[in-house]
Amino acid sequence: MRVAGPGPSGTVIRVGPYSIRVRSRALVVGGIGALVLVAIIVASLMIGARDPGFGGLAAVLSGEASPSATRSVLGRRLPRALTAALVGGLLGMSGAVFQSLSRNPLGSPDIIGFTAGAATAAVFQIVVLGGGMLATAAAAVIGGILTALAVYWLARRDGVSGGIRLVLVGIGVGAIVSALSALLIARADLDDAMLAQLWSAGSLTGRGWIHVVTLLLVAAVTVPVLCGLARPLALMEMGDDSAQGVGVRVERVRFLVMLVAVAIAAAATAAAGPIAFIAFAAGQISRRLAPVPGVLVGLSAVVGAVLLTAADLLAQHLDVGVRTPVGLVTSVLGGIYLLWLLARRI
Repeated sequence: MRVAGPGPSGTVIRVGPYSIRVRSRALVVGGIGALVLVAIIVASLMIGARDPGFGGLAAVLSGEASPSATRSVLGRRLPRALTAALVGGLLGMSGAVFQSLSRNPLGSPDIIGFTAGAATAAVFQIVVLGGGMLATAAAAVIGGILTALAVYWLARRDGVSGGIRLVLVGIGVGAIVSALSALLIARADLDDAMLAQLWSAGSLTGRGWIHVVTLLLVAAVTVPVLCGLARPLALMEMGDDSAQGVGVRVERVRFLVMLVAVAIAAAATAAAGPIAFIAFAAGQISRRLAPVPGVLVGLSAVVGAVLLTAADLLAQHLDVGVRTPVGLVTSVLGGIYLLWLLARRI
């Protein structure tokens, strides 16, 4: 193993023919974010209707607590918090990839229609074919992928897709499928409409260990693929012609990256419903915290996990007379963040 000295673009670690570039700024920010994430998860385990506090949490972890307290912490709160972290992390990665792919800060799956496609397919499953956790999740994944393929096909011109055209086509397709979702809910029976509306709002209520395990499997399959495509994707940020000049097969890489990123976003949507603005904000916040070149997939995952776990903790204890879905909280916070960005640029 050989370690090259630190430079403006980071430290390069080489092991035989393989090398990895470590950017110290991103690594430090990611470490701090991971500590914040752990603190939020611990807080979510201690705060609740049956507040165990730090002593009660220690008793649960040591096996000395009552069975009801153990079920509350380990059977409900912990899997919900881990699901929030994994969904936020997957959405953060997907958003960072799409923003790099389109070279546009608006290029996140919740804005350019892919999340809307997954949500519409899930609503169709609930309203027309009948609900069920696995069937709804499968429909969301299939809907997200089919929407992505439609956007890619419509955005492709002269053998090339991407850029602002991909964003605009995605926004148009997203508006169409969102209208279809609203039509399905309006024509559904009352019970099905209420279930579909609750799912469409985005919620982590009732999420258990099956969701945690499923999302971990999705991450285990997709993250290595994204890491392998990160370097050509970073080269594509310089422009298609420049990337082709150094041997990158641009359209092939773009299509593969888009499929993987859509699968990640669709899996997150299948687990928790359409959670708005996490994918949009995570990549941008990562860029502001660590302004280094390249696609910040890992840091965006950490930031997305922090954002969603914090929003879920707020949603659980926000007293507005009803149980607040976390998707509504992220929509409000994301809208405020977007207005702040626009105000700074005007």
